[in-house]
Amino acid sequence: MASKDTPEKAMRYARYIVQDIEMYNKKKVDESVMKDSFFEDLQNFFSEGKEQYEAQVKPEILATTNYFERAVVDVILYRKKNLESHIWD
Repeated sequence: MASKDTPEKAMRYARYIVQDIEMYNKKKVDESVMKDSFFEDLQNFFSEGKEQYEAQVKPEILATTNYFERAVVDVILYRKKNLESHIWD
């Protein structure tokens, strides 16, 4: 049974998972943003995180939201906007 049964809980859980990915892979995250290989380099982490997220969130919420993808942008990419990279051009 999915324990994240409200949009607020689902959003918080997505952010929690993505924060863990960034925290435990900080150097890799920074390097991949600078090289513009972010999604390719971290694909395995994101796949595993999304699988974990989907296992805990109600299907109705999954069908109508993109909280996990949004968390990747909000929690990691937005915070890395100060790194030198041509992806910001």
